[in-house]
Amino acid sequence: MFVQKVIDVATSADLPGGDRRRDLFRSVGIDSDAPVDPKQMVSDKDYYALCERVTREDPHGASVPIRVGSSMRCDDYGAFGLAWKSAIDLRGSYQRSERYARVLTSVSTYAFLEENGAFYMALNRAGERHLGMRLSNEQSIVAVTQISREVSQQPFSPDAVYFKHSGPDDLSAHESYFGCPVHFNADRDAIRVSKDHLVAPNKLGDPSISTFFDSHMEKEIAELPEVQELDGRVRNLVSRALSEGVPNVADVAARLGLSARTLQRRLAAQGHAFQDLVDEARQDLAIRLLRRTDYALAEVAFLTGFAEQSAFTRAFKRWRGETPASYRRTVQHA
Repeated sequence: MFVQKVIDVATSADLPGGDRRRDLFRSVGIDSDAPVDPKQMVSDKDYYALCERVTREDPHGASVPIRVGSSMRCDDYGAFGLAWKSAIDLRGSYQRSERYARVLTSVSTYAFLEENGAFYMALNRAGERHLGMRLSNEQSIVAVTQISREVSQQPFSPDAVYFKHSGPDDLSAHESYFGCPVHFNADRDAIRVSKDHLVAPNKLGDPSISTFFDSHMEKEIAELPEVQELDGRVRNLVSRALSEGVPNVADVAARLGLSARTLQRRLAAQGHAFQDLVDEARQDLAIRLLRRTDYALAEVAFLTGFAEQSAFTRAFKRWRGETPASYRRTVQHA
């Protein structure tokens, strides 16, 4: 489905039946003449390569993610889209994304978060943040915004938009589409949403239909293979929670729809321990903050879940063999 949307944008000005369209489909192993199958998956590597190619070949490449994401409609997502549409309000829609996004992708998760009175719909995706992934992340955040606008009775715009990566030279397409501040080099990929938007009724929200689709999606989730690595999902959830303190295993398990004992057993079967993943998430977040922000070391310590800067310094020396200050000086002069 996402491949179809990208190629539709890439070939909108081409003549019908052109060779370029067939070639783009072949690059991800799909027959261009076959009907679109939302359940057919392509590898993340192939999809990211497609996004990179289309963006580089487009004279207005910076706007490609906007055009792709804004072409999405709830009905494109099958049962997932119907579950989103029938939720009572956007809060319910976002909570369904958090729970059921696995029917769409095995490489991303969503998290609906409240932090210091602000509400976020966040995208979590592990891996090297090369161009293809950055483009795909932008598409996803735009798509969330687009279908929020589609289903809510209230005209919808986020309060702010955040991307972890650096932005294009021309931000006009992003600012025009979102209609709010767009922040790059941020600590998350997310939209910030007002409480008023969250509780405004959805156009087709219906309690009985919503319950039906919850049941349907639970069955779909139960039938899916565990293709996404559990350790990556745990690290993502821990990283998102660290500014509020280090989460315990029960909290993280609940976000995954598991008991604490089940989560620990599954991690152990994959050769992981929960506390080691917490440590890895703290280290990864600390490195990102030191490289990409000018936060004081005490602030970095707090954001990575340490009560005192001295404890953060000891942990960082254990992780990297040098102090946080030394590491920051090194990367700033690299």
